[in-house]
Amino acid sequence: MDFNYTLKYRTFDQLLEDVTIDLHTFALENMIEPQTLIKLVRKLNYQLGLRINQTKEVVLDVTHHKVKLPDDFYTFNYALICGDFKEVVGYDGMAGGTNMQEVKYNDWPNQVTQCDCSNDNTCNSDASYGDTNIQPRVFLNCKGEAYELIQVVNPSITRVSTFLKPLRMKPSQEIECECANLYYNTSDEGWIKNGFLNTTFESGKVYLNYQGDMVDDNGNLMVPDHELLNEYYEYALKQRIFENLFINGEDVAQRMQLMDAKLREARNNALSLVNTPNFKEMEKLWLTNRKAMYGKYYYMFMSHSPNNPYLRGHSSNNRVI
Repeated sequence: MDFNYTLKYRTFDQLLEDVTIDLHTFALENMIEPQTLIKLVRKLNYQLGLRINQTKEVVLDVTHHKVKLPDDFYTFNYALICGDFKEVVGYDGMAGGTNMQEVKYNDWPNQVTQCDCSNDNTCNSDASYGDTNIQPRVFLNCKGEAYELIQVVNPSITRVSTFLKPLRMKPSQEIECECANLYYNTSDEGWIKNGFLNTTFESGKVYLNYQGDMVDDNGNLMVPDHELLNEYYEYALKQRIFENLFINGEDVAQRMQLMDAKLREARNNALSLVNTPNFKEMEKLWLTNRKAMYGKYYYMFMSHSPNNPYLRGHSSNNRVI
């Protein structure tokens, strides 16, 4: 799954307002009942899939081997156990909440192990991690293993955790089969039951990345706000409104036929949008295919390759390989 951080949303009331503007005659006569449309909108959200759900992050405090999951928790993405952290006062440039970002810098870290760089001088440089003027700072070494977790407690206090451990999860309906936490071989284990995250360790902090339910902080039903998705929701609501009116004896048969045609086209456009891989997903697919082809056709010759980074610098018969 490609995590969604940028999609905009609007409430069900805002969606219904746009629909009633087009059907103002029926709205003025109080012939539109919002309660009959809520279950339809929930069904539309479900049909479009998890890609329309917003990706959220939170740090949970585990006590007595369990902690309650967020109220808007819908699907588990991944989780990490947070080790020791330090509190930074006046961490400028940070918004409230919890986030863990992946930012690549041009500078190499101070110490690099098993670095696959063609220029040893670059790998052994004394350059510091990244740009100290950029915040939040999340560092990756040349193997992509270094992370930094930032948690803003309040505008003046920020917790920075650099020691993160994987958490093995037991399979459940709330966890996708592709989740990496299902395959970690670690002693720390967790499982989801009755809205709680249970762990084998008694207390600690767990960073949780999850797909939130389609509701806002006040419990209002939300829908995505996108140019290619708005028509799908609006035509679906209009079609259901005309269907209800037709059942109640109103002469709206021609309007129903018009909405059926419009809804079919809007639905195809919406499903095409949510099912089309974005650039990041295509990049992952390309990388996976490249690794598979490398293992199939090239790995067998690595022990005889003079350009093998592991063999570089080793000598054989007083000759540099």
